[in-house]
Amino acid sequence: MLKILRFIFVAVAIFFAVYGLTTGDFKFQPYMVFFVGLMMLVMGLEEFKKERKLYGVLLVIAFLFLLFVSLKGYY
Repeated sequence: MLKILRFIFVAVAIFFAVYGLTTGDFKFQPYMVFFVGLMMLVMGLEEFKKERKLYGVLLVIAFLFLLFVSLKGYY
């Protein structure tokens, strides 16, 4: 289930990145950063399931940072 979510979040983030690069319109960049953050959160949860707590904590911290960046870019 987590692999499917990770794939969906990566696909959406890549879509927003390609859209921004091809059109030169970067108004959806905060959404791209948000979906990359969600991907990091899912990866952190996967690491917690594998009993690798250090990597899990680092990925959750990266998610929180990207969440802050995306909210800051949106407002």
